[in-house]
Amino acid sequence: MPSDRNRSEPVPPASVRRLSVYLRHLESLEATNRRTISSRELGKALDFTDAQVRKDLAHFGQFGHPGVGYRINELVRQLKAILGTDRIWNMVLIGAGNLGHALAAFPGFLQKGFTLVAIFDADPKKVGTKIGTLEVLPMESMNRFIRERLIRLAVLAVPPAAAQDIADELVEAGVDGILNFAPRRLSVPSHVTVNSVDLAAQMEQIVFAIQEESR
Repeated sequence: MPSDRNRSEPVPPASVRRLSVYLRHLESLEATNRRTISSRELGKALDFTDAQVRKDLAHFGQFGHPGVGYRINELVRQLKAILGTDRIWNMVLIGAGNLGHALAAFPGFLQKGFTLVAIFDADPKKVGTKIGTLEVLPMESMNRFIRERLIRLAVLAVPPAAAQDIADELVEAGVDGILNFAPRRLSVPSHVTVNSVDLAAQMEQIVFAIQEESR
């Protein structure tokens, strides 16, 4: 079971990222009704060492059982609790363009416990239109909506020039976490977490790797 570890000891970000990788694989095994797995098997499946798996999990407690390894359904439940996805998180989307439409329709959010409750855009032509079941709301109503609903998560899918100003508004309204799809670095207070997804940069890295392999 997870231990009450010292929260003053920071967990390496790479370890937290690997928890999500472990969870995805374990969920796929759970769907096949597999019951147990060893650290060696888990590491081998994901190209990690068994020592790395044990070290990552040890940041949060002891999860294995002697002679058994990890009980998959139990470890899935514990990893969800650690990552905070064992409950529903309401979130807002800023930007109702093509990318915003795609993100609003992405089923993975809901499957992992993230519920989109509002979409905002500054374009008067988009305000009042619907994306799925949600009506696009004006930016002027964003701050109040977030405060009243106690929203802590936001997805930012806006042009780079507008991203920082909107991020400032989100933080001022009480948002603690931003998934940023705008290709620019955001400056936020230390208590706010920003995860940036630069799709073009990711493709550049893939193309670079392909070129390196062909040389």
